[in-house]
Amino acid sequence: MSKGKTSESESTTVKVSKDTQAKLASLGKYGETMDQIIQRLTIQAKGLEDVVAGKSSICFIDGHEGKLLYRGYDIADLAAHSTYEETTFLLWNGHLPTANELRVFSEELTSKRPNPADLISILTSLPRNCDTMDALRVGVAALGIFDDPMYNQQEKAMSIAAKIGTVVAAIHRHKHDLELISPRDDLSYASNLLYMVTGEEPSKDDTRLMDVLLILHADHEFNASTFTARIIASTLSDMYSAVTGAVGALKGPLHGGANEKVVEMTNEIGTPAKVDAYIKAKLANKAKINGFGHRVYRTMDPRAKILKEMANEFVRTEKEKQALEILERTETILREEKNLYPNVDLFSGLALNHIGIPSYLFTPVFAVGRAPGWLAHVLEQYSDNRIIRPLAEYIGPPLTLYVPIEARTSAGVAR
Repeated sequence: MSKGKTSESESTTVKVSKDTQAKLASLGKYGETMDQIIQRLTIQAKGLEDVVAGKSSICFIDGHEGKLLYRGYDIADLAAHSTYEETTFLLWNGHLPTANELRVFSEELTSKRPNPADLISILTSLPRNCDTMDALRVGVAALGIFDDPMYNQQEKAMSIAAKIGTVVAAIHRHKHDLELISPRDDLSYASNLLYMVTGEEPSKDDTRLMDVLLILHADHEFNASTFTARIIASTLSDMYSAVTGAVGALKGPLHGGANEKVVEMTNEIGTPAKVDAYIKAKLANKAKINGFGHRVYRTMDPRAKILKEMANEFVRTEKEKQALEILERTETILREEKNLYPNVDLFSGLALNHIGIPSYLFTPVFAVGRAPGWLAHVLEQYSDNRIIRPLAEYIGPPLTLYVPIEARTSAGVAR
């Protein structure tokens, strides 16, 4: 199999097994030959696009078919039947729990929800106008100082997953100078998160929607924040550092903030009658439209499909109905004009606003949902570790002789 010319006079031939050839073929884009696939993966993979950077048994994505599996279970089945607690158990243990396993697991999560007093003191000393993701990064890092130093890795993971929702709620309450609300042992994780943020015990429908949102965001293979966590873990740094790094990666607007931008766009459009003119003007100016396209999916994001179906059930107010109509019309235009499909961000903002989560808290709540996945990957990395250290293709100047400063021109070369 030809890999492509390394110069005009020589070429390199690479022999691979049928299994490897099949895997390479699965990564091909429409119309690509095997030579073109290999060249793109080995030479032109900017941003590591389509590069296989490791092995994992946690999450599988089929971008062409629009499939997402956690440990072999379809995300649609988990969203329809599972809970945050059960899905977290699945991600960490590789199988669905028995009733007794789930009870013990949930009880341990519940027992670890309260934040240490010293951590609360740090969170409430932060400026109220500070960025919520900055505050969350501080909170997770501080948790590593105040948690029980005798915790094993599983207990550390349990503590982080249990407390990160409590940290986010405390950040929100402090931001508005509201009394912090302690977690309740009688509420599920999803219900408790909403209770600590809003101050009101949520309805069963809102709790269910929160559960689904957490499940849908729980993992997504080697996304930027998860890969960041694995890189940090691969140095054998501690779990808190790995999750702190993941929070920092998620803060970036190209990763965690798109659903907030979708809500801003919806508000800017205002009414369904203005969608066509607004979107077509954006397209004419080659402006990015948040909530569409994905590095991996070549069809509709399965998470977006689930949330769209749920949106038709949970929208109640006239404002929500108009927002959904705006999003659906935008979806139609983007598919017809650009063959672009929605990702999870298109409908998640509408769902989060519906259950009382303000837009500035979207990304921190995303972090709460993604924490079980981060932690599953960190535990997997620890279990069979090798430090992650890729190579870079050097494109700088060749070997250059050092020039004494008195002999340099402004460009740094000899006169």
